[in-house]
Amino acid sequence: MSDQTRIAATKRTEFGKGAARRVRRADMVPAVLYGHGTPPLHLTLPGHDTMMALKQTNAVLTLDVDADEHLALVKDVQRDPIKRTIEHVDLVIIRKGEKVEVDVSVHLEGDAAPETVVSMDYSELTVETDATSIPEGFTVSIEGMQAGTQVLAGQVTLPAGVELITDPEALVVNVSQAISEEAMEAELAEAEADAGIEQDEPESDTGDAAADDGEGSSEGAPSDDA
Repeated sequence: MSDQTRIAATKRTEFGKGAARRVRRADMVPAVLYGHGTPPLHLTLPGHDTMMALKQTNAVLTLDVDADEHLALVKDVQRDPIKRTIEHVDLVIIRKGEKVEVDVSVHLEGDAAPETVVSMDYSELTVETDATSIPEGFTVSIEGMQAGTQVLAGQVTLPAGVELITDPEALVVNVSQAISEEAMEAELAEAEADAGIEQDEPESDTGDAAADDGEGSSEGAPSDDA
């Protein structure tokens, strides 16, 4: 389950791109806190503490803002596309005992049977869970699974109190037979044939040999005795 991280935040009084750049240059992160019908609260968070907290998916933060304390769930994180530094954080107010809807990652454990290929159609499941007890992830064991085995969302084991929102029939894991190199080449050839692509015929050495023989016996060619 997710842990709560306490962070000391300050209210922002300046807004706009210039103000946000000044906040980031000071190793701080602009953020906004909203929810439960309250007006949005614009905040500044400490850069290092925020970065460490956001290493956890669906992080729950306890924010100390002046004399007030707010429990918040990280809803969205905007990052620089190149540097991957945190540009802005959206936080939603939560209450102890209330339910929230979140996406939780699925992790595979073990190895399927030899000569099989394992694919994941869903790497995350949407669930409803207690706001202060969000699972860090769900584990699916594929140890020894044979080709043709499938795991649906409804078959993934969830902790008590966690309700699945994703369609229970959604395919999460599929184990299929590995394709041999010969079979892959045959499929490629069939696909090319269906598309009207003709394969080049291998060149025969017979014609070249005949041509060589003809050149050696042509009239007018110098003899070895000449």
